[in-house]
Amino acid sequence: MKIWLIGGTSDSVILATLLVQAKLPCLVTVTTPEAQLLYPKTPFLEVKSGKIQASQIANFLQLYQIGVIIDASHPFAVEISQNVINFTTSNHLPYLRFERPIYEQFDHPKIFELDSFSSLINSNYLLKQRVLLTIGYQNLPLFKTYHSQASLFARILPNLNSLQVALDSGFTNDRLIAFRPPLNLNLERALWQQWQINTVVTKASGKAGGEEIKAILAQELGVTLIIIARPKITYPNQTNDPQKVLSFCRYFLDNLG
Repeated sequence: MKIWLIGGTSDSVILATLLVQAKLPCLVTVTTPEAQLLYPKTPFLEVKSGKIQASQIANFLQLYQIGVIIDASHPFAVEISQNVINFTTSNHLPYLRFERPIYEQFDHPKIFELDSFSSLINSNYLLKQRVLLTIGYQNLPLFKTYHSQASLFARILPNLNSLQVALDSGFTNDRLIAFRPPLNLNLERALWQQWQINTVVTKASGKAGGEEIKAILAQELGVTLIIIARPKITYPNQTNDPQKVLSFCRYFLDNLG
């Protein structure tokens, strides 16, 4: 039996490394070929890219002899998490969500949270501002009609798909920068200053996603930081402790093996 680690985040790379060190057989799934390169190369670990639909889960588990599911996908990857929760609950399969701890935000008047992108777009927060969007390329089309109302810049992943979506969403190449997050404090500061940013939009991705660095810089530079809250999902089993993930996997592999 194998562990299915739903990956794509820096947290999932840490978990994969931990499982490899424990010599536990693991299959990691990510959405892009580029993300495959982030994981260690070892006989105990197999990494596959591509989106798995709800209708494919049963065959996927059988094909790869999956006995345990660890969901370490991005907090905003709602579809895969909900599909897997529904399937594992219905079929009584061991599922554990590894969730990034929610970053405790500073109490600062220029740092605040909104419940959705819709709330942001239907407000005046970005009007006539110089805005840096660090929200993932999938969300950039939401701002396609907003370029006439604000100076929009975006940070995207360094791959062709991200670039094409950004260009199709109205971003010119002089308003795009491609980096794999998170950036360190100095590099993040330099980017904000280079583009004279006065408003940053980010997702509540936790410390691992660079949220703390953005909050520190917002206070330092007097920049407004708008945080889009995580989607609300009810996880049936959840932890933020990597050692508990390891114990969970060992227990079920031993009992299923």
